[in-house]
Amino acid sequence: MNIEPSSLLLQTRGAFAQFVPPQLDQAPVMPAAGQQAAGSGFLHLMENAVLSVDAQGRAASDRMAAVDAGKSDDLVGAMLSSQEASLSFSMLMQVRNKVMGAMDEVVKLQV
Repeated sequence: MNIEPSSLLLQTRGAFAQFVPPQLDQAPVMPAAGQQAAGSGFLHLMENAVLSVDAQGRAASDRMAAVDAGKSDDLVGAMLSSQEASLSFSMLMQVRNKVMGAMDEVVKLQV
């Protein structure tokens, strides 16, 4: 038996209506084609987190490259920014793993 996520959402929407705040009740999960996403929501938060982690990684890489090229003598700052970028990436991966685990649990729910 194959359960589509959209049909599962439609079947369970009434059961969880009491837990959804009214302002979020009508918000789409993803914007329609040609529409901009709203400034809030999980998708927007995750996109910002990924962009932030990417920016940290690029900044750390630039600082390390400057130290390697001899343009900077701030080895401690470069190492700290590298470790900070590594920790941010690890945290992002943990959040991703938790979200994927939660989605797996939602798919396994008996209707």
